[in-house]
Parts: sequence; C-alpha cells; structure tokens
Amino acid sequence: MKLLSSIVAISFVAFTGAALASNCPNELKTIDAKLSAVKLAPEEIIKVKALRNKGAQEHMDGKHGDSMKSFAGAKKMLGI
Repeated sequence: MKLLSSIVAISFVAFTGAALASNCPNELKTIDAKLSAVKLAPEEIIKVKALRNKGAQEHMDGKHGDSMKSFAGAKKMLGI
C-alpha cells in the first residue's frame, strides 16, 4: 500500500510540473501581447518586464512554480 501511494504521489508531482512547464510559454505570450498594448508609467513597465524576465529565467531553470508566481505578478500589474 505504501508503494502504491508513493507511486501516486510521485506521478502527481511529475505531471503537475509538466503542466506548469507547458503553460509558461503561453504566459509569456499573454504578457508580451498585453505589454505592447498597455499604457503604463515607464517605471511600471520596467517592473513588469523584470517580473516577465524573472519568470522566463525561472522557467528555463526548471522552477516552474516560481515562474508562474512571477508571471502572475506581471499579469496583475498589466490588469490581466
């Protein structure tokens, strides 16, 4: 029984990470599209771009949960 529950837990973590990883490019596209059309103060644009770039780097580093948090911050600032 312990073996079965361990397998289920490992599978859940693996599939969750894969799901987050595959969504990162979509988040980037959404942010980039809105960023090119939104009117924000220059300092806000800098903050949004910093969060966007941080999320992209976290995605490349395999830290998909962290990247989604960074993308969420950027999206919030953009009003998405």
